[in-house]
Amino acid sequence: MECTIKWMDGMTFIAETGTGHLVTMDGAPEAGGRNLAPRPMELMLAGAGGCTAYDVVLILKRGRHDIRGCQVRLEAERAETDPKVFTRIRFIYTVTGRNLKRETVERAIHLSAEKYCSASIMLARTAEITHECEIVDVE
Repeated sequence: MECTIKWMDGMTFIAETGTGHLVTMDGAPEAGGRNLAPRPMELMLAGAGGCTAYDVVLILKRGRHDIRGCQVRLEAERAETDPKVFTRIRFIYTVTGRNLKRETVERAIHLSAEKYCSASIMLARTAEITHECEIVDVE
């Protein structure tokens, strides 16, 4: 896996992933940025959310469960002093589908958290991570 980061101007950077996708990052105005794009740490949090959402959907689909939607909201706290690592992250899942059993969804979340989601497993080395889920049944 590769990624190249190129400084543009001010505190704006462009990341080009190994698969050729571009992601813009910017800093806060008080740090010389113009607030035109997400901060790098926001992207790290988004990456963890995307990683676990991907796992949960894949696990439920492979189990032939009728999943129709998955949303993960993350709430994070960071250390007060440098390095300002994440110290606490709360993953809040909303999984929508037909006849989804709570224990099945919770098992998928657990498998992601403990085995498959490299991003959240890595972040768990500095952060206390909790998981919550809401299941929405649709007709």
